[in-house]
This record gives sequence, C-alpha cells and structure tokens, in this order.
Amino acid sequence: MVDLSWILGHAKTTYTSHTSPVPLKTKSGSKSTLSDIAQSSIPPCRLNPFLFNGHLQTMYTAVKDPGPPIHYKRKTFDSNHSVYPGQFVVDFVVSKEEGELACQTRKQTDLPERTTNFTAEEWEQLASSDSKPMLIALHGLTGGSHEVYLRETLAPLTASGWAACVVNGRGCALSKITTPQLFNSRATWDVRQTISTLQSLFPNRPLYAVGFSLGANILTNYCGEEGARCPLKAAVSCSNPWNLEICNTELQRTWLGLEVYCRTMGKNMMGLFQRHREQILKNPGGIDVEKVMGSRYLFEFDRHIQCPTWGYPTEGAYYRDAQSVDALLAVRIPFLGINAEDDPISSKYAIPFEEFKQNPYTVLCTTNWGGHLGSFQLGGGRWFATAASSFLSKLHDEIDHETSGVAVEESKVDTPGKKYPIFDPNHRRLILPDA
Repeated sequence: MVDLSWILGHAKTTYTSHTSPVPLKTKSGSKSTLSDIAQSSIPPCRLNPFLFNGHLQTMYTAVKDPGPPIHYKRKTFDSNHSVYPGQFVVDFVVSKEEGELACQTRKQTDLPERTTNFTAEEWEQLASSDSKPMLIALHGLTGGSHEVYLRETLAPLTASGWAACVVNGRGCALSKITTPQLFNSRATWDVRQTISTLQSLFPNRPLYAVGFSLGANILTNYCGEEGARCPLKAAVSCSNPWNLEICNTELQRTWLGLEVYCRTMGKNMMGLFQRHREQILKNPGGIDVEKVMGSRYLFEFDRHIQCPTWGYPTEGAYYRDAQSVDALLAVRIPFLGINAEDDPISSKYAIPFEEFKQNPYTVLCTTNWGGHLGSFQLGGGRWFATAASSFLSKLHDEIDHETSGVAVEESKVDTPGKKYPIFDPNHRRLILPDA
C-alpha cells in the first residue's frame, strides 16, 4: 500500500537510544530517562505537504523570511588559544526595548541587523548572580546569530525567561578576523573559552547548548572532548552532518548534490574568502590564489583554503579529523540529536545510529522527512526548532541536575585500571600497550 500520509503533512518520527539509559531524577523525586523527556516534549512532526521531500524542504530555506526579531549585543573576545590566537565574537540576546534603544543611539552599519556592540560600561555590568537557564547556540556553515532557524529556536526560550548567546564562527556574521584562518568544523576552542567566561560571569546559571549543522558538529566534538568534565547540563544537535567524509561522498554522487548543494556552499565560502582575503593570504601555509579563485564546490574550497591554513594535507584528512561521529561515544551529559533522514546535505548514511545505541547519555530523534535545517510546517516555522526548544525547556523544568543520579563517569580512555585495548573516541584510535 502506498503511504500517502505526507499529503496530511505527517512525518514519521523514530527514537534511537541505549537499552539501559542513564536515569534522571526529576524535581518531584521520581525517575525518568532522556528518551522519556524527549518523547514527551517533542511534538509530532507535521510538515508543509507542498514541500513534500527533503530537496524542497532544504531549498525553501533560501526563501526570505524575517523570522522572530531577536536583538543582540556583541562582545569581541581575544582568543586564549596558544596555537590559534586571534579574535571571535559572541552575540548576547537582549530585550527588545534595550536592543531598539541601542540601535537608535548607535548607528552601526558594519553589524548584522538588530545587533550593536557592548560598550565597555555595559560589559562591566553584565555579570549576575541570578540562576536563570542560559543557552549557547552555534550556527551552521557561513551563518551567524542572524539566521532565522537559530532565532526560531531561541525565541520561545528567551520569551520564557532564558538568557542566550550565540558563538559566531571566525569571520562569520560580519565579524573580522585578525589571524589568517576562518572557522573550521572541529574548532571547539572558541566555544570552550566562551563557556568558561560564562561560568565566571554567571556562576549560578545552568548552561545548555544547541548546535546547527556545522555548529552541531563542533558542539558534539566539544562535548566529547570535555567528557565527564563538561559544564553543560545538556546539549542538542540539529542536522549534524556527523561523518563529514560520507557526506562529502554522497554530495558528489548526484547532480543535485554536486551542482546545487556543493556549489552553493562553495559560493558562500568564497564570499567569506573575498571578505577576508587580505588577512587569509598572510597564512604561511602557501595558498594558491589561482586555484582558490577557480574553486566552484565546497570540497575544492576546503582543499585550497582550509587545508593549507589549518595544516591538513587533503580535504579528506580534514573531514576525518573534524567529524563528530566518534566523539559522540565520549559524551557524558544528556545529549539529543535531531536529524531528517531525507537530508540531502547531512546524509542518512552518516547518522551514527549504532553509536547512539552504545551511549546511555544520548538519544537520537529522526524523521523520515524534513531536509537540511528545513522541517517547515504549514503554518510557518520549523518543526526541529520547536522540538529543540521544547526538549530543553522540559529538561530544565523537570530534571534536578544536582541530584538526578546521572552517574558522571570518565570516558574509557581515562578510566584507571581499564585493560587494553582501549578505544579513544576523540582521536579515533585503538590504544594498545607499547609492547
């Protein structure tokens, strides 16, 4: 029988998790699990039937949409990384009244819409002892805090009292770079520094995070690298490409993948290169400008820009090093992944279903329809944005993180007495004794 449920906008939702998930203790004293929280908070996936496949859902993201009007104030940070110094910017959500007043008094045309810089005095007064929940967001490739999908996720949470900020990739969201590198897919250091700063500014705030596409890959890597030390209470990954090498192969396998998606992403990256050309060409790695200017596709840009500026020999080596599929195994906080199985960019074949089954701290929510950062609903808005914000809201409202019984444990690599062989998820290597 032919399934015509799409005519009504009904997408199929599937949950994948460990058979014995880590228990969570609720504020009422009962016990729950991450899967229970996800399934009880995430609404049924009902999408626009006129966008009846992943390609239409993905392409519709190019349609101009004002989205919810979120206002930001920007802080420029000097990186404390010993190998990758430079600057990056973080945009903090402020109230509509504060944002509009700042925009009226400071005409800053070099920033995204509804965004102004913090004054020195404003930044000095930002610290607070309040205990409101705070969300850190990471955008997708060449995006920024202005992205509609990101604002749709933040809007319901900030309206209910959450604080929020967005870590912008270096060179994105009209930010300037002071060293000859843009962001890359495993650049977790700016997120780490931001979270450390937030802990100092807001010692009583529980911190949560959400990442989108490339930002989801970075967030997953960060959570895996931190392991049991991760200061986040929970994290959500939306449209994560997971296995970048597989996604790259799948994109090049079809005409649409190569000539539409790869070419569009390559064009966006070329726009960043042109904006930051003078600084990028200072890289001592040796950039062939002629080859860069001849690049049409994302993988060509990665080959001729990302590889020499970050030290990778090939784009394949870059993708294997940066992908987050194995890092998922090292995550030790409540972690939700949301992916559409018809996503033409973050391929279904790259989704780590088995890794989710192996990690009791994680749960995966997949839909059979939705595309890449699409999931457009008939009445407007994106389903995955509602799913992410609803999940985070319920998790914060109901779970007692301090006494929930989440057994914080080190990854197997760090467990004393563990017998060889040991698999290191963050370095994708089986560790054996020297002899």
